[in-house]
Amino acid sequence: MAARTAVVWNERFLGYDLGGHHPLDPVRLGLTIRLATELGVLDGVELLDAQPAPDDEIERVHAGSYLAAVRAAPSLGHDLAHGLGTPDNPVFDRMHEASALVVGASLRAAEQVASGAADRAVNIAGGLHHAMRDHAAGFCVYNDAAVAISWLLDHGFERVAYVDVDVHHGDGVQAAFYSDPRVLTVSLHQHPMTLFPGTGYPSEVGDGEAKGTAVNVALPPGTRDGGWLRAFQAVVPSVLRAFRPQILVTQCGVDSHGEDPLADLRLSVDGHRAAFEALRELAVEVAGGKWLALGGGGYALYRVVPRSWTHLLATQLDRDLDPNRPLPAGWVSHVAGLTGDLPLPTSMTDGADIGFQPWSGETHAELDRAIVATRRAVFPLHGLDPDDPRD
Repeated sequence: MAARTAVVWNERFLGYDLGGHHPLDPVRLGLTIRLATELGVLDGVELLDAQPAPDDEIERVHAGSYLAAVRAAPSLGHDLAHGLGTPDNPVFDRMHEASALVVGASLRAAEQVASGAADRAVNIAGGLHHAMRDHAAGFCVYNDAAVAISWLLDHGFERVAYVDVDVHHGDGVQAAFYSDPRVLTVSLHQHPMTLFPGTGYPSEVGDGEAKGTAVNVALPPGTRDGGWLRAFQAVVPSVLRAFRPQILVTQCGVDSHGEDPLADLRLSVDGHRAAFEALRELAVEVAGGKWLALGGGGYALYRVVPRSWTHLLATQLDRDLDPNRPLPAGWVSHVAGLTGDLPLPTSMTDGADIGFQPWSGETHAELDRAIVATRRAVFPLHGLDPDDPRD
């Protein structure tokens, strides 16, 4: 039986706009929905609306004093004590309302799965994984992913697994649950010595009874599709099987692409598609098919994000697209009017080879040493042999 999928979307999500030439331009969201619509991915799909999350829900992971600071910041112009008014997190009009709406959308998606109305749900406007309890960070004001996980824990789920494939470490979500054994956080990201936020070392494994529930794969700059998929398969399935989550929550940032201006991994749209398909398979295997997918980073606004997240929507809806599918002429014409001379792709593929050799216990290459570092840090805490590729 086909999975039931809820898609949460409203044009009001474009109100989370940090302004000017900020990299996190909401145009990427609108272009994704437009592309998915023109390709027929959303045919017959009722797009669900959302309302701003109330304060008590946001305060699951944020201090009340921080919410007050977010509300007040637009009239003050900044509140540096709370990370507001910096180049990364400039103050903008109705900042609280726009940020609360993103949280509300992720909660609406979580509610759809928790209630049984859907097996899967997606909010591409979500995934703001850097926001901390009392301050903004990394373009993120409120941490919708952490709020949704906390809500799920209070609504029928005793074990939640969070997998973050953004190029940046999912630090805010890890911090929120670092001492909570009910939540497994897994992050695959560019090595913290080379990229913001400077955390996400394999040695970060959780605290107290939660040791082993923080899993970090720190990838060397320049890692391509095959290497990324090799690392993913060498770590993620094993820890998920050992943890036995009841739902899989994923942050699906696509700033790992080789064209992304803010980082140095070298994935393709094809690699993103393969990652989403792998997450879908794992959701079925380890979580009874329950999967909540959120957006995240992605700053190649026109050439990459709409294609990669259209593949995400298609994967969630079991409407997988032929990678060679041409881009609709109307979509290309619309985007060309926004970008001027920027050449646009012609299809849903980058033509990349996503084949890879599974990890076999080797430690010679830098990537394999990264794999081994993570496995040796966390696998014994789950009763797994870090040096046996069968585990």
